[in-house]
Amino acid sequence: MLELVFALGVVATISAVAVATADRGVEQARAVGAARHLAARLRFTRLDAVQRNTHVAIKVDASSGQLTWYADGNGDGVSSRDIEDGIDTAIGAPETLGAQFPGVVFGALPDVPAADTGSTPPGSDPVRLGASDMASFSPLGSASSGTLYLLAGRLQVAVRLYGETGRIRTFQFEPRTGQWMSLAER
Repeated sequence: MLELVFALGVVATISAVAVATADRGVEQARAVGAARHLAARLRFTRLDAVQRNTHVAIKVDASSGQLTWYADGNGDGVSSRDIEDGIDTAIGAPETLGAQFPGVVFGALPDVPAADTGSTPPGSDPVRLGASDMASFSPLGSASSGTLYLLAGRLQVAVRLYGETGRIRTFQFEPRTGQWMSLAER
């Protein structure tokens, strides 16, 4: 009987470790998948602006995780005021990040540094795209600069948008080193 109890204890311990490892793997896959998906959506929006020959923007609502696309209606770029006035109109259906990647939210770990040297850390604002929370692309392919921080459990990832070039990069934060690592290198 003692051997059976010992064997069950070993099996339970191994099972607990396996479940924790599997959960971490699922979080990792969701976080990285969400970052790459968001980067792809930003690239698509940039291409859409060039094809339409007008400004196109993604408005990000961090609290709901909703992304909504808008096209410039009067030639002065996409703005919150023009959206409110119905001048800049929504194009396509809104998308919710959490619907495609359960457990992934716009958020940041406490005291996580900025993904880009010299930028402001996210703190309580995981959408670092200026006051309007919009990533805007011009007909020439340039963009507004900023960073979107995504959180899946304790895994932190970021999507960085570089304005002049319109380049988009994805990163994962490594808590052991305190550094951001490019997902392209993984």
